[in-house]
Amino acid sequence: MSAPSQNASRKTIASLVEGRWFTIFITTLILINAVTLGMETDEELVASYGGLLHLADRVILAIFTIELALKFYAYRVSFFRSGWNWFDLAIVTIAWLPTSGALTVLRALRILRVLRLISVVPQMRRVVAAIGHSIPGMVSVVGVLGLIFYVSAVLATKLFGTHPAPEMQEWFGSISASAYTLFQIMTLESWSMGVVRPTMVLFPWAWMFFLPFIIITSFAVLNFFIGIIVDSMQMAQKLEAIESGEDDDMPMTKQDYRALRAQLDEITKKLDQK
Repeated sequence: MSAPSQNASRKTIASLVEGRWFTIFITTLILINAVTLGMETDEELVASYGGLLHLADRVILAIFTIELALKFYAYRVSFFRSGWNWFDLAIVTIAWLPTSGALTVLRALRILRVLRLISVVPQMRRVVAAIGHSIPGMVSVVGVLGLIFYVSAVLATKLFGTHPAPEMQEWFGSISASAYTLFQIMTLESWSMGVVRPTMVLFPWAWMFFLPFIIITSFAVLNFFIGIIVDSMQMAQKLEAIESGEDDDMPMTKQDYRALRAQLDEITKKLDQK
């Protein structure tokens, strides 16, 4: 086959795998596979329909493999430039690994194929991209939260862990125990009747320690996570709207934006060379 024919064939395959109906077909198979994998956890269903469920699982996996093969044929080396293609390849490869002997545990990992919905549905990809963009900011918040936890754990151990009462030793007898107890308090899981009120029986002033801790961790620091993720999602949607030319608030045209982006890339390359 000549080079022009190969290029035309690859373009045809690329338009097929990126087409709307093909995407709907793959999405439907992922949902069906999720249902069949869930049915396999029921012993009665396995006893009655085990052979059919296994056949459906193999057929769907084979179709996923063919899909990846078509993408690799269409994009060649460019296939590996997409992180989502790596994601799909890893999941399908894990599904083909033998599930007998020492690798029996890998059988449970077949459910990871359901995560392919993330790479197929654009809205899910946008959410994951937003979370990825928010990681640097979240790392800073985690650092602040870790510092608060360490200081609070040391204080709680010094203040309450010295009491000989069994519950005090269990909750605050060491830094690790104090950190776990404070994490429970931060999640507001049985924090009052389970931990704080029994502690106040022995230390009536304990509320002066726990209330500020709850306000800082549960109502302040953790809300930073939500704010960072929401801001990242808005930025991702804004960039997507700009790149698709659908942002009416942006005075630049799509061509102007591309030209500006090209200029920024050129400046970046020159700076890297220096």
